[in-house]
Amino acid sequence: MGIRMDNVGIVVEDLTIAIDFFRELGLELEGRAVAEGEWAGRVTGLGDQRVEVAMMRTPDGHGRLELSRFLEPTVVADNRRAPVNALGYLRVMFEVDDIDDTLARLRPYGAELVGPEVVQYEDVYRLCYIRGPEGVLIGLAQSIG
Repeated sequence: MGIRMDNVGIVVEDLTIAIDFFRELGLELEGRAVAEGEWAGRVTGLGDQRVEVAMMRTPDGHGRLELSRFLEPTVVADNRRAPVNALGYLRVMFEVDDIDDTLARLRPYGAELVGPEVVQYEDVYRLCYIRGPEGVLIGLAQSIG
């Protein structure tokens, strides 16, 4: 049986800011729409819902990120600032060509390093975690090996 990753989803409060951030990171906006009604609620278990969705795609076409902003029902929890060791916590990792350049481009969009610095793992990667828009946790990796 074959399997492939279709997308990773992140719920955000401000969809436009999140789209701008991930565009600056290098993702492309594939589409934006509202998913609503009973059929959508059957998928999520929330019943009748309205969700504004933006699908972002990596330039190579192999990875996608679904950004969602719930209009109905209202958001019931906020896990954006949970520590990285919280059970069920989500982090998305992107490999970039130049981690320093990427950080410089993302800082005007609110990106902040989680740790004190970019760390080098042997002669293989430079790595860091950042908080993106609304505190979303994102990993960045630069291959150096």
